[in-house]
Formats: sequence, structure tokens, C-alpha cells
Amino acid sequence: MKTVTIKLTAPLQSYGNEANFDRRTSYDYPSKSAVIGLVAAALGYSRRDTRIKRLNQLAYAVRVDQPAKPMTDFQIVEWKRNRRKLTYRDYLQDAVFMVALGSEDDAFIDQIDWAIRHPHFQLALGRRANVPAGPIITSIGLEENPVQVLQNISWQASQFYMRKIKQATFVAELIADAWLLPDYPSSMVKDTVVSFDQRHRQYGFRAVAVERVSLDNLYFTAKDTEHDIMSYL
Repeated sequence: MKTVTIKLTAPLQSYGNEANFDRRTSYDYPSKSAVIGLVAAALGYSRRDTRIKRLNQLAYAVRVDQPAKPMTDFQIVEWKRNRRKLTYRDYLQDAVFMVALGSEDDAFIDQIDWAIRHPHFQLALGRRANVPAGPIITSIGLEENPVQVLQNISWQASQFYMRKIKQATFVAELIADAWLLPDYPSSMVKDTVVSFDQRHRQYGFRAVAVERVSLDNLYFTAKDTEHDIMSYL
């Protein structure tokens, strides 16, 4: 299996889960359907393009390298003529995620990798206004599935965050397609793309599992606690 790894970082991100009109909530990490939307935009697929469904077949995993600080914004919208309503939007601030997509079709992974770096449409991290913090960084892994890649790749948080963590290792949450983590319990999430049509968006269920991986903190310096009283004599 060939895998492309994508680093997602921005001042604001948002990955909507099931929500009503009044409040738009967000997952704590990039959903597979959101990443499929990003890849589809990079490839130049329209919302009704049937090729989008093929992207559901990609193996998927995401590692939370820098957990987000949640933020809630409110907006006043005109939902009926001369009638306004207060609504809420949840966002993820200052987060860093490492996403990995895998396939046995090496050429397709290469195509996705090239498209992410040369997108057809503007890319956004969850909502149209959530633009990436600069060009999206990608890398290719050979003979490894997405979980294996994310278990081995170094910690990708910001230097500020790494220095803030006063420990030699950081334990990151890794969420993946359940079949990639067969030894872990799974749960169902409504995160498979059926249709991105704005008039009738539809999502199906998929199974996910969670594990935790320890990552070395290259900016940690252990304090010297040795005390030799005789050295003062």
C-alpha cells in the first residue's frame, strides 16, 4: 500500500458533525468526509461528480499532533424575510493534524499528492473561510498503511507547543478506519460521503477505532537534579 501524508494546520478549522441549524458543532479532528472534500476540490471534482465516491475507498487515519483550543462564534442570519436568528459555529483554534490516505493504486496516490500541492479549486479546512496556513505539506510513504506511517513519523506540532510540553514524549491520539486497528474497539460515525450536493447532502456510517502513540519531544531538556555537596568544599 502507498500512502500520502498531509499536514493540516490553520488559525481556524472546523469539521462539522451532526448538528441542527442553530448550532454547528465540530469534531475534534478532521473527519474523513472533510478530507475527501478537500481532495476532491484539489482534483477539480464538482460537488455532483460521481468520482467522489471512489475516495471513500481510501484507507484513512489522522493523528492529533497539536490539540485544538475550541472557540464558538455567533452569527445573525436572516432565515425568513425580515426575520433574524442567532446561530452558533464551533471552530478549532491553532491545531495541527497529520492525515494519511492509503491505496493499493500507487498512481492514484501520486495523483492526489500532486493535486494537493497544485489544487484546481481553493482548499479550505472544513469551512470555506478556513484557509490553510500556507501551502499544504505532503509526503509519500511506501509499503506502509496510514496507521503505520503515523506511528513512525516524527511529531509535527509547532515549536512553541513542543517547548510548552515539559515532557520527553507526547502521547498523540490516532483515529483510523477500524479495519486498520483490528485489536482496538470500534464505534460508528456518520462520515461516509454519499453526496456533497448542497441541496441534499448525504452521509453514511463507517467504523472507526482509536489508539495512542508516543512521540519524542525534540525540544525537551531534562533538568540536572544532581547535587554534590562535596563540590563546595
